[in-house]
Amino acid sequence: MIVNMSEKATEQEINHIIERIREAGYQPHVTRGTERTIVAAVGSGRRHEIEALQVAPGVDNVVPIAQPFKLVSRQVRPERSIVRINGVEIGGPEVVVIAGPCSVESREQLLDTAHAVKRAGAAMLRGGAYKPRTSPYDFQGLGLEALKILSEARDVTGLPVVTEVMSTEDIDIICEHADMLQVGARNMQNFALLRRLATVNKPILLKRGPSATVKEWLLAAEYLLSGGNSQVVLCERGIKTFETEMRNTIDLAAIALARDLSHLPVIADPSHGTGKQSLIAAVSRAAVAVDADGLIIEVHPCPERALSDGPQSLDFAGFGRVMRALAEPLRRTASVPPTVPAASQNSP
Repeated sequence: MIVNMSEKATEQEINHIIERIREAGYQPHVTRGTERTIVAAVGSGRRHEIEALQVAPGVDNVVPIAQPFKLVSRQVRPERSIVRINGVEIGGPEVVVIAGPCSVESREQLLDTAHAVKRAGAAMLRGGAYKPRTSPYDFQGLGLEALKILSEARDVTGLPVVTEVMSTEDIDIICEHADMLQVGARNMQNFALLRRLATVNKPILLKRGPSATVKEWLLAAEYLLSGGNSQVVLCERGIKTFETEMRNTIDLAAIALARDLSHLPVIADPSHGTGKQSLIAAVSRAAVAVDADGLIIEVHPCPERALSDGPQSLDFAGFGRVMRALAEPLRRTASVPPTVPAASQNSP
């Protein structure tokens, strides 16, 4: 249930509602907007006591939350959230580009990539230290050594770092080196991991599972917010369909839907979403067109030598071309109507 406070509600009246929600057996979550305050009653309790708050001083109305995800819903927070990572804002007017290799393979490889993606305009650096691979014989990442290299790259370039966390056992050490923790597609419904990350004071990048519905994706985010971590960015990285020509099928409509249902920022992963270098530029532009808040793109000095995901990685020149192609729409101007050319003096 949501208790909408009136514009003139006093702090004393708001605090009274918060206390009454606790007494009814719910957890109160307060959102203070520019005009009014919303208090959400989340959990299970005595619903009739919340409904009775309709007549409490300072209350405008009481309405049910329509979706099973409560704190993620735009009903609870009508204004869009902005997630801040060391000076970078995801969810603001700028489309944020995160770039780097699938896996950290060496110090030289990562530092060269970090400098290159920064020159091209990337705002954050990605790189895998621990890699979930389908085959146990594939490269699994350098672990702690990779984390130290990522830290050095951040110190040298100033780019905040995002890397994947696979296990609750690795969270503390990753937090020492990374600015943002990524939950990969395979772990979207690893609820033990989500509950632990909910207690961490680090932003989380939550990728959609390959067979997950949008509702399941948002409910996974709900685990993080309900546990206390509101710094969550959603990432559409493609789903499994009957299509065989691409690694995955990127769901552009899901980006728009997630933004419609949730206040959380949403970014797109055209690298995993297609698995093809040749499609990354077009899909990146399409993602921006449906209002993605950012992109995460795999970049490698020499994709043909990459230890993981070479076919979907761009080289430095290719990434530069993608960024130049995106240069115009990087600041979203969808609300500005197109300029109509003036009629020529020679027109009839």
